[in-house]
Amino acid sequence: MEMIHQYGFILLLITAMFGFVMSFGIGANDVANAMGTSVGSGAITPKQAVYIALVFEFIGAYLAGGEVAETIKSGIISADAFAGRPDILILGMMSSLFAAGLWLTIASHKGWPVSTTHSIIGAIVGFACITIGTDAVQWGQFSGIVGSWFITPFLAGIVAFLIFISTQKLIFDTSNPLKNAQKYAPLYVGMTIFIICIVTLDKGLKHVGLDLSYGQTLLIGLILLIISTIICFLYLRSQSFLDRVKKGGFDGVEKVFNLLMIITACAMAFAHGSNDVANAVGPLAAVVSIVDNGGIIEGKTVMAPWILPLGATGIALGLAIMGSKVMSTIGTGITDLTPSRGFAAQFACAITVVLASGTGLPISTTQTLVGAVLGIGFARGIAALNLGVIRNIVASWVITLPAGAILSIIIYYILSMIFN
Repeated sequence: MEMIHQYGFILLLITAMFGFVMSFGIGANDVANAMGTSVGSGAITPKQAVYIALVFEFIGAYLAGGEVAETIKSGIISADAFAGRPDILILGMMSSLFAAGLWLTIASHKGWPVSTTHSIIGAIVGFACITIGTDAVQWGQFSGIVGSWFITPFLAGIVAFLIFISTQKLIFDTSNPLKNAQKYAPLYVGMTIFIICIVTLDKGLKHVGLDLSYGQTLLIGLILLIISTIICFLYLRSQSFLDRVKKGGFDGVEKVFNLLMIITACAMAFAHGSNDVANAVGPLAAVVSIVDNGGIIEGKTVMAPWILPLGATGIALGLAIMGSKVMSTIGTGITDLTPSRGFAAQFACAITVVLASGTGLPISTTQTLVGAVLGIGFARGIAALNLGVIRNIVASWVITLPAGAILSIIIYYILSMIFN
């Protein structure tokens, strides 16, 4: 308690800085995943990707980032374990934020797409073990985390494989790709709009008071599916589209998937900004609440109005300054992508997110997209995959939890020496 009364403002200031570092790391790593396939396939330039992601990530984080944040991330440790010891929880949240942000920045510099959620969980477990003890950690939660290393990439890879094969069989490997694109592309457009509608309404807007049932969400999605399918059907038969195809030849058919991939990437960026910003601002909101309440630890806390803009700004700067390396890994490092291949990967990622949301399957968006891109590579043959890049990615997933924990322990001891 004495530490809070004596250093309250300084603690808030430092925690805000650490929260900014964490959100910067999220922008540099996770956000780059949303745009990696679009850039790698040549649909948009890296600069355009940054601008698009900046807009949708910022909007998602600022407008739909959530009014209420969990004090302890994902139920990994219990708030009851810190009853009467708010100083430990504050220093622990501070060390966790900085440790996770530091690891994400290191991984981004190396071009490794890692999970921000796993980074912060590893960091929180690290400080909990050295302060309260291993009994404070709910180790049963880790079965889901370890399972997500295998389940989500595998599921996304299968979906991407099937989507890619379907586009090849129905459109590209036929005697008249343009005619078949006109026939089948409206169906892909409708399905894409349907899925991203569910992603946006269910994951992206769940915190803004839009109280829609799952049935209402499905109905809205179906209505938009029908409308978008009709619009695409008419557009692909319009003279303006036919003129573009004549000028572009076979590449004109790929232009259909260009637009689809960009739409899907924008929706995923919005949903990501609205959800994963909590990894940065959740622990920050916890510290603010404890300091404002004079050391009283509450289960949940209403965010101060300045917290979400801080997280959104950090995400935007992280993407703009360091996002290119992870985008390159996703877009060109694993396998060569074209717009249709990139669309298959991005669409598979969106479908997997929807399935995971409905079933409660533990999921990492990063690992989902990597699995989807791997599925595209396998569809083209094992020789189309860069096995060295894949090995580095998998290794980075495995070491993320211990890396976050070790860095958190070191930073916690440093902070303890400073404030005690």
